[in-house]
Amino acid sequence: MARSMNALILAAGYATRLYPLTLNKAKPLLEVGGKPIIEWLVDNLANVAGLETIYVVTNDKFAGDFQTWAALYQTRRPNVRIKIINDGSRSDQDKLGAIGDINLILTQHPSAMQSDLLIVAGDNLFRESLAPFVAQAKKSSATVAVHDVGDLEAMTKYGVVTSNDEGVVTHFEEKPQRPQSTLAAMALYCYSRDILPMFATYLAGGNNPDQPGRFLQWLYTRKPVTAFRMRGHWLDIGSKETLERADRMFAKT
Repeated sequence: MARSMNALILAAGYATRLYPLTLNKAKPLLEVGGKPIIEWLVDNLANVAGLETIYVVTNDKFAGDFQTWAALYQTRRPNVRIKIINDGSRSDQDKLGAIGDINLILTQHPSAMQSDLLIVAGDNLFRESLAPFVAQAKKSSATVAVHDVGDLEAMTKYGVVTSNDEGVVTHFEEKPQRPQSTLAAMALYCYSRDILPMFATYLAGGNNPDQPGRFLQWLYTRKPVTAFRMRGHWLDIGSKETLERADRMFAKT
Protein backbone atom coordinates (compact mmCIF):
# COMPACT_ATOMS: atom_id res chain seq x y z
CA MET A 1 0.00 0.00 0.00
CA ALA A 2 1.31 3.46 -0.92
CA ARG A 3 2.33 5.66 2.00
CA SER A 4 0.08 8.70 2.45
CA MET A 5 1.64 12.12 2.98
CA ASN A 6 0.85 15.57 4.34
CA ALA A 7 2.94 18.72 4.03
CA LEU A 8 3.75 21.39 6.60
CA ILE A 9 4.97 24.86 5.68
CA LEU A 10 6.73 26.63 8.54
CA ALA A 11 5.59 30.26 8.45
CA ALA A 12 5.42 31.41 12.07
CA GLY A 13 8.66 33.40 12.22
CA TYR A 14 8.86 37.18 12.45
CA ALA A 15 11.75 37.79 10.01
CA THR A 16 13.14 40.68 12.05
CA ARG A 17 16.20 40.92 9.78
CA LEU A 18 13.90 42.08 6.98
CA TYR A 19 12.24 44.90 8.96
CA PRO A 20 10.50 47.15 7.96
CA LEU A 21 9.37 44.92 5.03
CA THR A 22 8.12 42.22 7.41
CA LEU A 23 6.88 44.43 10.22
CA ASN A 24 3.30 44.21 8.92
CA LYS A 25 3.58 41.36 6.43
CA ALA A 26 4.82 37.80 6.97
CA LYS A 27 7.91 36.94 4.94
CA PRO A 28 6.25 34.06 3.04
CA LEU A 29 3.59 36.52 1.84
CA LEU A 30 6.13 38.90 0.30
CA GLU A 31 5.99 38.82 -3.46
CA VAL A 32 8.74 37.29 -5.59
CA GLY A 33 8.43 37.11 -9.35
CA GLY A 34 4.83 38.32 -9.26
CA LYS A 35 3.37 36.11 -6.51
CA PRO A 36 3.88 35.42 -2.79
CA ILE A 37 6.85 33.25 -1.81
CA ILE A 38 4.52 30.69 -0.23
CA GLU A 39 2.65 30.33 -3.51
CA TRP A 40 5.76 29.04 -5.28
CA LEU A 41 5.94 26.34 -2.61
CA VAL A 42 2.25 25.45 -2.69
CA ASP A 43 2.20 25.29 -6.50
CA ASN A 44 5.06 22.79 -6.28
CA LEU A 45 3.41 20.79 -3.49
CA ALA A 46 0.09 20.71 -5.34
CA ASN A 47 1.74 18.62 -8.03
CA VAL A 48 2.89 15.92 -5.59
CA ALA A 49 0.78 12.83 -6.25
CA GLY A 50 -1.26 11.66 -3.27
CA LEU A 51 -0.60 14.67 -1.05
CA GLU A 52 -3.51 14.97 1.38
CA THR A 53 -3.32 18.25 3.31
CA ILE A 54 -0.96 21.23 3.27
CA TYR A 55 -0.71 22.63 6.78
CA VAL A 56 0.62 26.18 7.15
CA VAL A 57 1.65 27.04 10.70
CA THR A 58 1.85 30.75 11.41
CA ASN A 59 1.50 33.14 14.33
CA ASP A 60 -1.40 35.10 15.75
CA LYS A 61 -0.12 38.34 14.22
CA PHE A 62 -0.36 37.10 10.62
CA ALA A 63 -2.87 34.21 10.78
CA GLY A 64 -5.65 36.33 9.28
CA ASP A 65 -3.45 37.33 6.34
CA PHE A 66 -2.64 33.69 5.62
CA GLN A 67 -6.34 32.77 5.85
CA THR A 68 -7.13 35.47 3.29
CA TRP A 69 -4.35 34.27 0.99
CA ALA A 70 -5.42 30.60 1.28
CA ALA A 71 -9.08 31.39 0.54
CA LEU A 72 -8.08 33.28 -2.61
CA TYR A 73 -5.66 30.54 -3.69
CA GLN A 74 -8.32 27.86 -3.28
CA THR A 75 -10.72 29.73 -5.53
CA ARG A 76 -8.19 29.07 -8.29
CA ARG A 77 -7.18 25.58 -7.18
CA PRO A 78 -10.12 24.16 -5.18
CA ASN A 79 -8.67 20.64 -5.09
CA VAL A 80 -5.70 21.79 -2.98
CA ARG A 81 -6.54 21.30 0.71
CA ILE A 82 -4.87 23.98 2.88
CA LYS A 83 -5.21 24.34 6.65
CA ILE A 84 -3.88 27.47 8.35
CA ILE A 85 -2.81 26.81 11.95
CA ASN A 86 -2.30 29.66 14.43
CA ASP A 87 0.41 28.86 17.00
CA GLY A 88 -0.80 31.68 19.28
CA SER A 89 2.45 33.64 19.45
CA ARG A 90 2.45 37.42 19.03
CA SER A 91 6.13 38.33 18.81
CA ASP A 92 9.65 37.01 18.32
CA GLN A 93 9.98 36.85 22.11
CA ASP A 94 7.15 34.35 22.70
CA LYS A 95 7.42 32.25 19.54
CA LEU A 96 7.34 28.46 19.87
CA GLY A 97 10.22 27.88 17.46
CA ALA A 98 10.07 25.77 14.29
CA ILE A 99 10.34 22.43 16.11
CA GLY A 100 7.81 23.59 18.68
CA ASP A 101 5.45 24.44 15.83
CA ILE A 102 5.94 21.03 14.22
CA ASN A 103 5.10 19.37 17.52
CA LEU A 104 2.05 21.63 17.90
CA ILE A 105 0.66 20.32 14.59
CA LEU A 106 1.34 16.72 15.56
CA THR A 107 -0.28 17.00 18.99
CA GLN A 108 -3.27 19.19 18.12
CA HIS A 109 -4.05 17.52 14.79
CA PRO A 110 -3.73 13.76 15.42
CA SER A 111 -4.57 12.92 11.80
CA ALA A 112 -1.22 14.44 10.84
CA MET A 113 0.47 11.63 12.79
CA GLN A 114 -1.15 9.00 10.59
CA SER A 115 0.81 9.89 7.43
CA ASP A 116 4.33 10.79 6.40
CA LEU A 117 5.11 14.50 6.75
CA LEU A 118 6.98 16.71 4.31
CA ILE A 119 8.25 19.81 6.11
CA VAL A 120 9.50 22.93 4.33
CA ALA A 121 10.44 26.40 5.53
CA GLY A 122 8.14 29.09 4.21
CA ASP A 123 11.01 31.19 2.87
CA ASN A 124 12.53 28.40 0.74
CA LEU A 125 12.59 29.12 -2.99
CA PHE A 126 13.61 26.53 -5.56
CA ARG A 127 12.57 25.58 -9.08
CA GLU A 128 13.06 21.83 -9.11
CA SER A 129 9.97 19.64 -8.92
CA LEU A 130 9.40 17.97 -5.57
CA ALA A 131 8.40 14.69 -7.23
CA PRO A 132 11.92 13.13 -7.28
CA PHE A 133 12.51 14.18 -3.66
CA VAL A 134 9.22 12.62 -2.56
CA ALA A 135 9.92 9.43 -4.54
CA GLN A 136 13.25 9.06 -2.72
CA ALA A 137 11.73 9.96 0.64
CA LYS A 138 9.20 7.14 0.35
CA LYS A 139 12.13 4.69 0.44
CA SER A 140 13.48 6.07 3.71
CA SER A 141 12.26 6.92 7.19
CA ALA A 142 13.94 10.34 7.16
CA THR A 143 15.17 12.44 4.23
CA VAL A 144 16.73 15.90 3.98
CA ALA A 145 17.16 17.86 0.76
CA VAL A 146 20.64 19.29 0.27
CA HIS A 147 22.11 21.77 -2.18
CA ASP A 148 25.77 22.09 -3.10
CA VAL A 149 26.61 25.72 -2.37
CA GLY A 150 30.12 25.20 -3.73
CA ASP A 151 31.78 27.62 -1.30
CA LEU A 152 33.18 26.25 1.96
CA GLU A 153 33.61 29.71 3.48
CA ALA A 154 29.91 30.49 2.97
CA MET A 155 28.82 27.37 4.85
CA THR A 156 28.99 28.96 8.32
CA LYS A 157 25.47 30.33 7.76
CA TYR A 158 23.91 26.98 6.77
CA GLY A 159 23.15 23.60 8.26
CA VAL A 160 25.99 21.52 6.83
CA VAL A 161 25.55 17.89 5.74
CA THR A 162 28.14 15.19 5.11
CA SER A 163 26.99 11.88 3.61
CA ASN A 164 28.53 8.57 2.56
CA ASP A 165 28.48 6.94 -0.88
CA GLU A 166 24.99 5.54 -0.19
CA GLY A 167 23.65 9.02 0.56
CA VAL A 168 23.24 8.37 4.28
CA VAL A 169 24.00 11.38 6.49
CA THR A 170 27.19 10.82 8.49
CA HIS A 171 27.45 14.30 9.99
CA PHE A 172 25.18 17.30 10.38
CA GLU A 173 25.80 20.59 12.13
CA GLU A 174 23.89 23.86 12.19
CA LYS A 175 26.03 26.87 11.19
CA PRO A 176 29.40 25.35 12.08
CA GLN A 177 32.52 27.46 12.58
CA ARG A 178 34.55 24.89 10.61
CA PRO A 179 32.34 23.36 7.89
CA GLN A 180 33.23 19.89 6.61
CA SER A 181 31.33 20.05 3.30
CA THR A 182 29.59 22.40 0.86
CA LEU A 183 26.27 20.53 1.09
CA ALA A 184 23.67 22.77 2.75
CA ALA A 185 20.46 21.44 4.26
CA MET A 186 17.61 23.24 2.51
CA ALA A 187 15.03 23.22 5.34
CA LEU A 188 13.16 20.65 3.26
CA TYR A 189 12.59 17.34 5.04
CA CYS A 190 10.39 14.29 4.86
CA TYR A 191 9.73 12.07 7.86
CA SER A 192 7.82 8.80 7.95
CA ARG A 193 4.97 8.44 10.42
CA ASP A 194 7.22 6.22 12.55
CA ILE A 195 9.62 9.13 13.10
CA LEU A 196 7.01 11.76 14.00
CA PRO A 197 6.60 10.79 17.70
CA MET A 198 10.31 11.53 18.12
CA PHE A 199 9.63 15.28 17.93
CA ALA A 200 7.98 15.07 21.35
CA THR A 201 10.91 12.99 22.62
CA TYR A 202 13.36 15.61 21.33
CA LEU A 203 11.53 18.46 23.07
CA ALA A 204 11.04 16.49 26.29
CA GLY A 205 14.82 16.22 26.48
CA GLY A 206 15.08 20.01 26.79
CA ASN A 207 16.55 20.46 23.32
CA ASN A 208 16.41 23.70 21.31
CA PRO A 209 12.86 24.16 19.91
CA ASP A 210 13.98 26.51 17.13
CA GLN A 211 15.61 25.79 13.74
CA PRO A 212 14.28 22.56 12.18
CA GLY A 213 17.79 21.38 11.38
CA ARG A 214 18.50 20.90 15.07
CA PHE A 215 16.05 18.01 15.15
CA LEU A 216 17.89 16.46 12.21
CA GLN A 217 21.20 16.97 14.01
CA TRP A 218 19.76 15.01 16.97
CA LEU A 219 18.03 12.40 14.80
CA TYR A 220 20.82 11.26 12.48
CA THR A 221 22.72 9.72 15.41
CA ARG A 222 19.64 7.65 16.29
CA LYS A 223 18.05 6.77 12.92
CA PRO A 224 19.38 6.61 9.35
CA VAL A 225 18.77 9.85 7.46
CA THR A 226 19.08 10.04 3.67
CA ALA A 227 20.39 13.14 1.88
CA PHE A 228 18.74 13.98 -1.45
CA ARG A 229 20.61 16.42 -3.66
CA MET A 230 18.41 19.10 -5.26
CA ARG A 231 19.63 20.68 -8.48
CA GLY A 232 18.95 24.06 -10.01
CA HIS A 233 18.47 27.37 -8.24
CA TRP A 234 17.84 27.57 -4.51
CA LEU A 235 17.45 30.68 -2.39
CA ASP A 236 16.91 30.99 1.34
CA ILE A 237 15.33 34.42 1.75
CA GLY A 238 17.22 35.84 4.71
CA SER A 239 18.08 39.36 3.59
CA LYS A 240 16.76 42.21 1.44
CA GLU A 241 19.50 41.50 -1.08
CA THR A 242 18.45 37.85 -1.43
CA LEU A 243 14.83 38.92 -1.75
CA GLU A 244 15.69 41.32 -4.58
CA ARG A 245 17.80 38.66 -6.28
CA ALA A 246 14.96 36.15 -6.01
CA ASP A 247 12.51 38.64 -7.48
CA ARG A 248 14.72 39.11 -10.53
CA MET A 249 15.40 35.40 -10.90
CA PHE A 250 11.83 34.15 -10.53
CA ALA A 251 10.37 36.91 -12.67
CA LYS A 252 12.00 35.04 -15.56
CA THR A 253 10.26 31.76 -14.70
